[in-house]
Amino acid sequence: MGRKTSKLFEAISVALIIGVGAPAMAIAAPQDQGAAPAKPAKSDVTYLDGVSVTGSRIRQVDTETAQPIQLISREDIEKQGFQSVGDILQNITATGNPPLSRASPSSSGPNAGGTYISLRDLGAERTLVLLNGKRMGVGVNGRADLSLIPVAAVQSIEVLKDGASSTYGSDAIAGVINIITRSNFDGSSISAYYGQYDEGDGAVKKVEFVTGIKGERSALTFAAEWAEEDRVAAADRPWSRFPRSHLHPDRDWSTTSDQGGFVSRPSQALPNVKYSGNTRVMLRPGGDPMNPTDYINQNTDTGRCAPNSLANPGPGTCTPGSIEGKHNSQELADTLIPRNWHSVYADGIFELTDRLRLTSNVLYTERSSTRLTSGRPLQANRYGIPVSGDSYFNPVGEDIDNWWRRTQEVPRETRNDLRTVRFAAALEGSFEIGERWFDWDVSHVHNKNNLEMSSGSDMGLDRIAAAVGPSFRDPASGKLVCGTPTAPIAGCVPWNPFIHYGTVAEGGLTGNQALQDYLFHIEQDRGSTATSVLSANLSGSLMELPAGELGFAVGVERRKESGSFVPDAMSVSGLSTNQGDNPTRGEYSVQELYAELQLPVLAELPFAKELTLNLATRYSDYDTFGSTSNHKLGLKWKPIDQLLLRATIADGFRAPTIADMFGGTAETASVFTDPCDVVYGSSATNPTTRANCRADLGTAADTFRQLNSAGNPVTSPNSNSPTPFFSGSNPSLDPEMSRSKTIGVVWSPSFLKGFNVALDWWNIRITDTIVSDTPKAMLDDCYVLGIADRCGMRPGNGFGRDPVNGTVTSMYFGDTNAGFRDVEGYDLDLSYRFSVGDYGDFRVQSSSTYMVQDLRTSTNLPQLPLSTIGWGPDFRLRSNLSVGWEKGAYGASFSSRYFSSMRETCIFFTPSPAGVPPVTEPHLECNEIVWAPTGVIGADGVPQSQISRRRKVGSNTFHDVQFRYQTPWDARITLGVNNVFKKEGPVMYSFPSSGSAYYGGFDQGRFLYARYTQSF
Repeated sequence: MGRKTSKLFEAISVALIIGVGAPAMAIAAPQDQGAAPAKPAKSDVTYLDGVSVTGSRIRQVDTETAQPIQLISREDIEKQGFQSVGDILQNITATGNPPLSRASPSSSGPNAGGTYISLRDLGAERTLVLLNGKRMGVGVNGRADLSLIPVAAVQSIEVLKDGASSTYGSDAIAGVINIITRSNFDGSSISAYYGQYDEGDGAVKKVEFVTGIKGERSALTFAAEWAEEDRVAAADRPWSRFPRSHLHPDRDWSTTSDQGGFVSRPSQALPNVKYSGNTRVMLRPGGDPMNPTDYINQNTDTGRCAPNSLANPGPGTCTPGSIEGKHNSQELADTLIPRNWHSVYADGIFELTDRLRLTSNVLYTERSSTRLTSGRPLQANRYGIPVSGDSYFNPVGEDIDNWWRRTQEVPRETRNDLRTVRFAAALEGSFEIGERWFDWDVSHVHNKNNLEMSSGSDMGLDRIAAAVGPSFRDPASGKLVCGTPTAPIAGCVPWNPFIHYGTVAEGGLTGNQALQDYLFHIEQDRGSTATSVLSANLSGSLMELPAGELGFAVGVERRKESGSFVPDAMSVSGLSTNQGDNPTRGEYSVQELYAELQLPVLAELPFAKELTLNLATRYSDYDTFGSTSNHKLGLKWKPIDQLLLRATIADGFRAPTIADMFGGTAETASVFTDPCDVVYGSSATNPTTRANCRADLGTAADTFRQLNSAGNPVTSPNSNSPTPFFSGSNPSLDPEMSRSKTIGVVWSPSFLKGFNVALDWWNIRITDTIVSDTPKAMLDDCYVLGIADRCGMRPGNGFGRDPVNGTVTSMYFGDTNAGFRDVEGYDLDLSYRFSVGDYGDFRVQSSSTYMVQDLRTSTNLPQLPLSTIGWGPDFRLRSNLSVGWEKGAYGASFSSRYFSSMRETCIFFTPSPAGVPPVTEPHLECNEIVWAPTGVIGADGVPQSQISRRRKVGSNTFHDVQFRYQTPWDARITLGVNNVFKKEGPVMYSFPSSGSAYYGGFDQGRFLYARYTQSF
């Protein structure tokens, strides 16, 4: 049976591919002068008359549904200053924090450079994106890149804020975004846009063109777009200029500096070094790197204060911060990464008969982005590469095992180039049986993404070893040579890593192109994904019931997803300073059946102008984990014409992605806080954690400190692992399962024409969540929650500690099905259109999302989950308000975007330097003390809590304004300002969705723009 099905699918696919050229040829074809067959009556729901609404396969005349849907029209798009589909959607209130924002230059992997939308803040992989009702292609991580769609081709965007797995299958847990492109366009227009921040950076340049030709039976629409967005440097904004912003300019600089250094043993007896065991030293500014007397202690103080006791979690004794011998990691970084793209889109329609239509569309996009961060922080002991005692530059005459140097001369610059080709074709028709009409379609979609990533900032380990290995001065040439006089290394250039960045000297990296060319190499990673979907649908009316037609839709679908991501061979083999990574490669397929029924129960009765039920079910059979069935029930009730009550309850699921199941093991420098650390860990304030740590570490738990890669106690929470950890995939994953519920009311009062209000309650609970396990989660489960199954090293999972100092030195963590996520909230939408005589027409719109709770846990054990509302970018309330005015050729709009307050974990700093406002003092920054649950259930069954200090920042509102003029020569001139009052968001030390101390979703200044559109 499977073989026959495959051949049928292949035959239909070939027929559709051959037919894609028909729309273009049909434009010029002579029209049939004979009499056309009679069309169905207007009262019948057909492809010519019916409307497809996102969330339902049943075509219908009434667009009001039981599901909450937000429509963004072409008019709405043109009245915004945002110039990409992703930016437009990121600013709707139902959207969570950006999974990968342009403000995250340190992001890596195949998704970097794209734009991804997370409805309800549940993750982009739980938001399904459609293009004209058909799936967008996704990357190996299951995310659809919205930057690939040209705005010039978009007619409207529908956002279904409800689960829809019974209609569309996997991934539609949080909702569905359906981008509808222009079709049947008649005429031409060209538009040019330019905007930039008033600081003079971040320029956006864009040109778009759209044209359409319509015949009696055919139409062709073509759109093209070219766009370029320039960078904003971190050094050019106060909050990103320094690691902890301008409020603490000398705090948290990296001790792995671009000045180099090493750990000196007391036996080396450097004259000007004060030893306290093994000691970090560096060359004094302007010193002679060959002279041992010019080496001094490195100041490792970073300006942090530590909680001083279990009883008092407030700031303890502070040490002064210093920038001497340290590195500002923001010095060269981006705070908005640059990107550019160009796209072409073509859509064709050809009516073969009055009841048979061929449609097809093609999209081609190239997108490029380049991310810039500081040079590679080389920690030589990680790779076991010493500065040889026989190196010409060695100041102590014996091997130096633990040395470091940030290679700032060659900053980390990573370029992502993505090419996308998408083809879709469909035969659509209608036929009559008896007196009933039925609609059908058979379609094929193929989407292919090809990715190339390149970076020239990594070094070969063999070349580092040679460059810092034995070296000598050749007496004949006077040049320095790697190796020994009896065994010189050809082509090698000796390196002295202790010469400061910016100092031109023999063996130094600055200005030494030969050394840079020798050490550094270009790494290229490649990836590709392909999505192929073949589907067939049938819909219509089964019978006439007293309350109306019994509508139905049924269909079948076969989808195949394949993908790979292959890192550079140097990285895979572990021969590079780049983090070791293994290829991801795999595929899966699914065959699905669905059915939907629309049952009118009551109509035109008192308190029942309409009562309709919508039932849907979908069966999905995967060749990986097996099968799943998902169902949905919707209710629409109109007691009177002006009032609509609606409700839904729906199953949902998300299948594991290719990366979830087929990703290779990756080496990672993880960031975590050891809960047993008595300064920054939970052990500092939680007696239960301290007791659990004692069970593992003994009495050493009372003084235990987490160590960094240099073997010294960490100076802040969330520090890098001292040795590489490993993460990987899990081919045995099951799908996530969900249950979503909505209840809503829509009111359009007859006494206030043009006014509409909609209020919806929603709840989504996800179980068996696919959790990207983390070191923090694993350690917290073990020591804070006391879950024994999460402690120690087990096959394929777990962690191990150094038997001497207790430091976590080994860990493997991968994806797993565990825990749950439960989110609940309200959406409120208001709109009012009215006219004020000679003063013009007005439109007021407001949209708000209020999140009641967001509970999550990463374990299936009955521990108390913690709410995350208000932490980082999880806003409790987001609200947009816009007021528009039109009069003749003139128009204007004013809008506001509101974000409620946020909270983050406290970070205590030294007292502020002179001249800095006192609000930055630590006791004022950590301004909220609460009694917070720990997640631990006591022996008496009562959840345990503790005093906790947090940092709260206030709400933020950004205002935009736009002016428009329609000229007599059929052109539109638009001038606008986003963030007109130049609002700056608060400093956020937790770096939410960002590479700096600022939320990545906030405006980064006042943005001015102009657009000129000429129609023909």
